[in-house]
Amino acid sequence: MDRLAFLLATGLARGLVIALFALSLVIIWRAARIVNFAQAAMATVAVYVAYAVVTWTGSYWLALVAAVVTGMLVGFAVERWLIRRVPRDNPLPGMIVAIGLVMILHSVIGILFGPRHVPMRAPFSREPLYVGDVAVLSPYDLFVLLLALGIVVALAVLFNRTTLGLQLRAAATAPEVSRLLGIRVPRMVTIGWMLSSAVAAVAVLLLIPTELGLNAHSADILFVHAFTVAVLGGLDSPVGAIVGGVAVGVLITLVTGFLGAGMAPIAVLALLTLVLLVRPGGIFAVKEARAA
Repeated sequence: MDRLAFLLATGLARGLVIALFALSLVIIWRAARIVNFAQAAMATVAVYVAYAVVTWTGSYWLALVAAVVTGMLVGFAVERWLIRRVPRDNPLPGMIVAIGLVMILHSVIGILFGPRHVPMRAPFSREPLYVGDVAVLSPYDLFVLLLALGIVVALAVLFNRTTLGLQLRAAATAPEVSRLLGIRVPRMVTIGWMLSSAVAAVAVLLLIPTELGLNAHSADILFVHAFTVAVLGGLDSPVGAIVGGVAVGVLITLVTGFLGAGMAPIAVLALLTLVLLVRPGGIFAVKEARAA
């Protein structure tokens, strides 16, 4: 029972990281109707900038700010100078461009930093805290939990309580009507890319201290899990991304803890297959989606 409690708590923190990355994919999909296969590589670039900042200054908090700012700048550059020039009448060119961007970014990172994993320390201890004799979250897991929840709440307020958020939602749902109402839809799409890239960068930054370290492919498995979550929840559903991320994170942690790490991908695949058989559009998929 003690082990189960520890795995559930750890899985919750891990699941929220997956949920954040899945949420970034949902934001892109809602804004531009594109599955951004370059999301992990773009976030990794931002985290390398954060690593440089923490190396030069010793401040994790400056590195966190650097990751967010760099993520936004990368999202702006990719949308404004690359994706915007891709034909929108067919999703295939955008997918090919995104995959090509992954190869370019991986190659550039490999040339600049090499293939080795660079260790990146957590700002708090990763040793579990104890409530009585029961091991629960470590201070770092608690930090991840609080930061991820804070970002989710901030995004919810942005999209539901601010003028900018309402314009973002309107531009994503009904772009033609939004143009008639004076909303600059291309600008809203750009902002959507910037928000998405910043959220993904934070998710990868939170992940790195729990993995082997930072290299060009550190976020690849996170993208796979997050994409699975986005499909499970429905690509149009932020709620689905959050709920699915937590569920998959807990599932991976429980299966790894009791059956071994090799069984975790099989468990995720089985869950994905089951959901798609029952709800092909995702558990939280909306009934109607705007045309691309």
